[in-house]
Amino acid sequence: MSQMPRQAALSKCPSCAEPLESDDRFCGACGYDLSVVPPRPKDPPTLAVNGSGASGADDVAWPVAPEPDGPGTPAQAHLPSDLRGIDAHGSPLHAPPGAPVPAPSASPESPASGVRLDRPAQPEEYPLQAPDPRVTAEPVAPAEGIEAAPVCVACRAGRVDGDGYCENCGHAQPRERDHLEQESGPIAAVSDRGLRHHRNEDAFAIGRVTLPDGSPAAVAVVCDGVSSATRPDDASLAASRAANEALLAALPRGTHPQQALHEAIVAASHAVNALAEEPATAREHAPHQNAPACTIVSAVVTPGLLAVGWVGDSRVYWVPVDRGSPPARLTEDDSWAAQMVAAGLMNEAEAYADERAHAITGWLGADAYELEPHTASFKPDRPGVLVVCTDGLWNYAESAEEMSEALPSDAAARPLHSARVLVGHALDGGGHDNVTVAVLPFPVPSPGAGSD
Repeated sequence: MSQMPRQAALSKCPSCAEPLESDDRFCGACGYDLSVVPPRPKDPPTLAVNGSGASGADDVAWPVAPEPDGPGTPAQAHLPSDLRGIDAHGSPLHAPPGAPVPAPSASPESPASGVRLDRPAQPEEYPLQAPDPRVTAEPVAPAEGIEAAPVCVACRAGRVDGDGYCENCGHAQPRERDHLEQESGPIAAVSDRGLRHHRNEDAFAIGRVTLPDGSPAAVAVVCDGVSSATRPDDASLAASRAANEALLAALPRGTHPQQALHEAIVAASHAVNALAEEPATAREHAPHQNAPACTIVSAVVTPGLLAVGWVGDSRVYWVPVDRGSPPARLTEDDSWAAQMVAAGLMNEAEAYADERAHAITGWLGADAYELEPHTASFKPDRPGVLVVCTDGLWNYAESAEEMSEALPSDAAARPLHSARVLVGHALDGGGHDNVTVAVLPFPVPSPGAGSD
């Protein structure tokens, strides 16, 4: 840190011209306060072109900075109240100590001083640039055929422009996918950007259908974009939508849930592959980028059967309503750690402690080695709940027992609340990744049941 230069000491009193010592703070003859700034001359000195001062420039006396008490003690700083200012006419704004204070002029804009002495009344609230919604009787309806602009989440008054900023306060609006919640009867899903990522690269889709025998079925698809690939958020969104549409179309036709899941993953793969079909000019600017990619995990729940399908490291957990019964993980990761455990080269604790643990070996995308959808079906003998999630959640509840402890006991009756709790569990744990979870009760309740 550089030091500021010190001012030169005064040699004589600006008031009576009495000689002064270097450490004097007041004149010994007239008592003049040497720390105040002397009045500014009516005409400031003119500087010559060569930089030398014109006549009268050396006659200005400046206040002296007080000397420090010792080598380790800083000099005392001037306070605003220690300095005596002047107005435009050369009159002091503040009288020196002990001087009588003149009575204020009767007119608040007295020309004698040029200073307004009264203070105008201040409004209790400053008006906003846009109409205050609290006093607006009725909002102005947009013209027919024109969609109304969204209202700012910060000031609740301004409209949001096409770039995502409030026209009133300038606040940047959150992205639509930063936090999403959806409930469809007895199933629900929540997705959150997390605390470290700049965007949400997860996506989900949920839905309900009626099987040929009239029984209900619930569907959930959760996808996690591969961050090292191009447009991972687009990949996860395209995959989740394609898989969900395929399931909702196949199940009412009587397709077995496990076969329907296989076909849905293939459809999701085609949707992600299509994102890589970019113009040649787009690749010229980023030739080394990977094609869009994501993982996928999905589940179908019927009154007597549940089926799961996946590619990648997103998971499905089974948690019985009776917490005395053991929970279970129903999927196996396509990851380096899972391969080490399957080959017997490491135990699970060692494998997942390795820095390579989360390197995936299977994904959806044009540059995937080959597409190998995994599917499995189960017939539980008791009611329970399926937790379908990305690694943004299971990183903080990896084992089935940990997931069971994090899941609320009333999850079967309140799936949306439970999904929110699980997302909160991940955020409380650090929220290093995007977090997405769907909660599905088994067996599927009859139509009309829901949660709060």
